[in-house]
Amino acid sequence: MALQIGDAAPDFNLPDQDGQMVSLTDLVGQRVVIYFYPKDDTPGCTKEACNFRDQWNAFKQHGIQVIGISKDNAASHTKFIAKFSLPFPLLTDAEPCAVATSYESYGLKKMMGREYMGMMRHTFVIDTEGKIEKIYTKVKSETMADDILKDLGLA
Repeated sequence: MALQIGDAAPDFNLPDQDGQMVSLTDLVGQRVVIYFYPKDDTPGCTKEACNFRDQWNAFKQHGIQVIGISKDNAASHTKFIAKFSLPFPLLTDAEPCAVATSYESYGLKKMMGREYMGMMRHTFVIDTEGKIEKIYTKVKSETMADDILKDLGLA
């Protein structure tokens, strides 16, 4: 069954780039943007992360936490954060990508005639009560953060 706006967001407990565990339950009371992305330091993922970085002050001003999730490990996340001065945490959802699967953001992908299992580029806005407020499955990497702020009436 597909996740819908108004559903309780699937909880998670994943390590960030420093090995600290981050749980959605611990963030109840604030809005959270969770964005799933395929791989650190690739063109589309870099554009998306940098758009969130460039809009960080607007998210922070409105008390919105931004979290990126991929299957990359902590060392990869640390290098990605340092290279692009990302001010938000990146979490590791290692194989079998249970959290991404619970958000319907992991599955069969096709590229250049080949099929493989991978992380989808999906974004979710979670409200202060832990319910899904917005779902984005057609993400434009360059403008995702801008689009969220506009859709929430904050831009």
